[in-house]
Amino acid sequence: MSLLRSTAVVGAMTTLSRILGLVRDMVFARVFGAEAGTDAFFIAFKIPNFLRRLFAEGAFSQAFVPVLTEYKTHREREEVSELIRHTAGTLAGVLFVITVLAVLAAPILTMLFAPGFIDDPQRFTLTADMLRITFPYLLFISLTALAGSVLNCYGRFAVPAFTPVLLNVVLISVALWVAPQFERPVVALAWGVFVAGVAQLLFQLPFVLRLGLLRWPRWGWRESGVRRIGKLMLPAIFGSSVAQVNLLFDTIIASFLVAGSVSWLYYSDRLVEFPLGVFGIALATVILPSLSQKHADADPAAFSRTLDWALRWVLLIGAPAMLGLALLAGPLLVTLFNYGEFDGHDVEMSRLSLVAYSLGLLGFIAVKVLAPGYYARQDTRTPVRIGII
Repeated sequence: MSLLRSTAVVGAMTTLSRILGLVRDMVFARVFGAEAGTDAFFIAFKIPNFLRRLFAEGAFSQAFVPVLTEYKTHREREEVSELIRHTAGTLAGVLFVITVLAVLAAPILTMLFAPGFIDDPQRFTLTADMLRITFPYLLFISLTALAGSVLNCYGRFAVPAFTPVLLNVVLISVALWVAPQFERPVVALAWGVFVAGVAQLLFQLPFVLRLGLLRWPRWGWRESGVRRIGKLMLPAIFGSSVAQVNLLFDTIIASFLVAGSVSWLYYSDRLVEFPLGVFGIALATVILPSLSQKHADADPAAFSRTLDWALRWVLLIGAPAMLGLALLAGPLLVTLFNYGEFDGHDVEMSRLSLVAYSLGLLGFIAVKVLAPGYYARQDTRTPVRIGII
């Protein structure tokens, strides 16, 4: 499958997911508005999502895909299966321990990610309670990312790209039909996140099974391939954390402001994430296995052509998207969210942050596309240095 066709497939699936994501947010805005309860949920959801981007879609995928591609190119199929088996077992074991500790330490995490909530005991307690429900999502979605990386390496891009649709379908259903049954309706959304994590993992497993590579996971830290992945992950975790922590500062600051501030940032960020996900992440997802393969084949000319091709598309799509979001921020927010509990004041507050976010969109997309050029060469240190700058 050509890179353009693969990008189109991933982009189409991601577009479907993002459209449903907008529908989900429209439902949230209409049913819950922007208030203390939604602030609490968005923080409780953002913490495992932050770690998902850091580990699953960040450091782990960046380290795992190049090593898996090398095994696929130069080793026997049995060795590839063993690598996947031991990587899955080790990842699951580590994340299970992290999940248990996080559930026990939910109030501490809430203080770290939303220190402004400390002065509002009701909102603080609600956030910590929902975090105990949402945090296991990290375990399920990280294993889902592993399965998706395997499928991507074997050219099955559509299934991993479609998987996030399940999250949106579950949360829309919960908001409309399950939440009214709860004493505190917003808590139902936290349970929806938990269920969606399980659903996404179960959806991908049969497709990995069809490749003949799915075996019962086993702890395998001593295995050479797993240790290589771990060594590559360490600088990648630091590099990813630099970028992700920068994105957290706005939420931390907003936690000190009036109720609804976290929600306003959430809705504006969602509109920036739409073109970033549909195009930037889709393109990065497709070129990483391709670049890894060209590096494994020792073909620098083809490697360079692939990266140049991707950057041309970044300029072609990213620049108009950036201008469009900045100029049409108000009308977009009114059209999508100005219903029910989400009033004109909420629209104006969200518009201000959306204009600011949109100015960095082209840079965000370019970084998503350039980073795989380093990770494909198993260089996870250079992006760390760039991230610090």
